[in-house]
Amino acid sequence: MHCPFCRHRDSRVIDSRTTDDGYAIRRRRQCPQCGRRFTTTETASLTVIKRNGVVEPFSRDKIVVGVRKACQGRPVTDTDLALLAQRVEESIRQTGQSQVETNDIGLAILAPLRELDDVAYLRFASVYQAFASLEDFAAAIGRMRVDGVQAKYAAGAADGDPAGADATDHDTSTSDHSAPGNDPVTGTTT
Repeated sequence: MHCPFCRHRDSRVIDSRTTDDGYAIRRRRQCPQCGRRFTTTETASLTVIKRNGVVEPFSRDKIVVGVRKACQGRPVTDTDLALLAQRVEESIRQTGQSQVETNDIGLAILAPLRELDDVAYLRFASVYQAFASLEDFAAAIGRMRVDGVQAKYAAGAADGDPAGADATDHDTSTSDHSAPGNDPVTGTTT
């Protein structure tokens, strides 16, 4: 490895540590010519084939940016997004492929996003599963109701509260808001 300071052709490794849950190695190096130290990070190569055929290195940051758009206005934190991106990268690396298409990445995002936030999942799924009608949304919602997965930030939970944390059941399907003396919009007694 060339020294970034004096461009000497060699360097000596003085320390190595695994990082990023074992997916990368951080090496501390020293140049024998100038004596300066620098850090390198080594990872297994993973590239993405974009829809237009361009190949570029995989980036967790791009996953975070894309999912953040679906989570706009939702109580999802930056830490939640970083963990989701890590899970997606791990699942992609487990396939053993060194190149993956962008559509495969989008599909790999769906399961962890479903566990994180119901609304963000529907927003994201509508793009990557090419929803074309209200029936597509209704079918996805129907599958969500029967799949047994409780999202961390369920749609019925209070803003900012994870699902099940003092969230009240807002199911109004059995209440009669049109009974005499009740306002049909708010359900309050008039």
